[in-house]
Amino acid sequence: MYNFPMRDFRKKTEKKNKIILRAINTLLTFIVCFVSFFAFSESVHATQDEFNAEAEARKSEEVQTNNIENWPQGPRIGAKAAILMEANTGTILYAKDIDEHLYPASITKLMCCLVAVENCDTDKLMTVSQLAVDSNDPDGSCMGLRAGESITLEELLYGIIINSANEACNVVAENIGGSIEGYVDMMNERAKELGCTGTHFVTPNGLHNEDHYTTAHDMALIGRAFFQYDLLCKIATTSSYTIKETDTHQEFPLHSKNKLYPGQELAYADLVGSKTGFTSHSRQTLVSCAERGGMRLVAVILMEETPAQFTDTAELFDYGFSNFTMIDPADFETGYNIDNSGFFNSSSGLFGSTAPLLSIGNSTRIVLPNTLTFDDLTSHVSYDDLNEGAVAKIEYTYHTDTVDIPMGSTDILLNESVIPNFDFQPLNQSSISSAEAVSSDSGLPAASSDAALPETDKSSDNGTEGKMIKIQHIFMFLAAVVAAIIIISALVRRAKKRKRRIYRRKKNQKRSSLPSNHRRPAPGRRDGSSANRKLSGQSRAGLNRGRNNSGSKRTPSSGSRRRRDIHFK
Repeated sequence: MYNFPMRDFRKKTEKKNKIILRAINTLLTFIVCFVSFFAFSESVHATQDEFNAEAEARKSEEVQTNNIENWPQGPRIGAKAAILMEANTGTILYAKDIDEHLYPASITKLMCCLVAVENCDTDKLMTVSQLAVDSNDPDGSCMGLRAGESITLEELLYGIIINSANEACNVVAENIGGSIEGYVDMMNERAKELGCTGTHFVTPNGLHNEDHYTTAHDMALIGRAFFQYDLLCKIATTSSYTIKETDTHQEFPLHSKNKLYPGQELAYADLVGSKTGFTSHSRQTLVSCAERGGMRLVAVILMEETPAQFTDTAELFDYGFSNFTMIDPADFETGYNIDNSGFFNSSSGLFGSTAPLLSIGNSTRIVLPNTLTFDDLTSHVSYDDLNEGAVAKIEYTYHTDTVDIPMGSTDILLNESVIPNFDFQPLNQSSISSAEAVSSDSGLPAASSDAALPETDKSSDNGTEGKMIKIQHIFMFLAAVVAAIIIISALVRRAKKRKRRIYRRKKNQKRSSLPSNHRRPAPGRRDGSSANRKLSGQSRAGLNRGRNNSGSKRTPSSGSRRRRDIHFK
């Protein structure tokens, strides 16, 4: 009985000690976390300063288009790579390291959405799998999908573009491609079809992988195709959107961080659409599209620091709209003046019309820098990748000593109204009677009405007994085809002559720009002038006297030596 109070006292003491130890451990843990947080914050802040310094240093890097003769000078920006492309013509207006392999991050989702709308109906229900959710990076962006939910493709597109939802890309990939890997193969194949040569996708959402890369040029090609779809453009300019709850899924409130969108602090008035991207390896990436005055521009920014990716894009758009113009080549073209040339017209009445046989398409445009004129462009006729209804096309190029820049093309159209159609005329009863009369006069057996008319026409009441082809129309059609071939051949020859004239003109300009003492003397004339005329007898005698008695040759006078130099040049 005596030991019981002591035992209780020990238990109470041990309990108090445990509580004290727990409190001390909790306090120490809090202190360590607090110090670590501020230390990490200082480290991140220092690293961001380094990134900003690197971006500032990149402003002095070369912009390749600024080295093109007579080309508008583009802005100096901090992005590692950037491009500005005119989407209608594919003309590159601004280029900075556009072929360098860099990480795209979430702008990969442009290709994910493009392949989706090209291969699936937007109202199709798609089921969310556990693998699609688990395949997302824990720190990656998402929209909050849960396994077992069903949601339409259109709703997933909103989540992918606005919230940059990684797990939504996985859901699309599994439901359309059969698996994430299978869908990525579809994305890579589509990239090749668009002309991408420096792109390789590993994921459908852009989560970092060493083998997942692209180029600014390739992303411009992908963006050019992406912004052709009205639904995608609509979503890519939406700042906030709510996917309402249904029987198959919960409600999803979506909010974009893109500052170029309407209502945002850096909103761009002519924006068609835009998509952001970021990882610690890729830094800030951005693909955007804007349209003004018939010109549609696609801008790509790779490896930049926030918020400069938005200001860089706005600078590129302003540069493009201020320094380039879309023109109709039909308003300026004189080398292929089809409408005003009698050779191309059918005024002779051979084709039964006075309209021109060929014409330049009036719906096509080419892009022209404000520093150049239409006459500064070269052109040639091509027969590759023709649009419907075109028999050929004229491709325009700005040629310099270092680069050839495609500026656009226009179609050469065949005027179908000039070419006659086959005219099937009905045979009436009077025509048949005339044929019978001719037959009886000639002594030949007359064709009976039963032989002249098909069985099906015997009971017809409309007087249509048969049809025949007017032979002269066949010859007209053949003549039109031959004329078209001759015209196109003439266009090709004219284009070649024009190209040679431009080449000779540039060559003469370069020769005239040289100092006079560096110019090559003009060759002597062949009309018997003193420079090429044979030496006279008196001159030959003078040269003979230049030899001494021992047979050695004296040095001729300077005038004689000069004349021989001229003669043998």
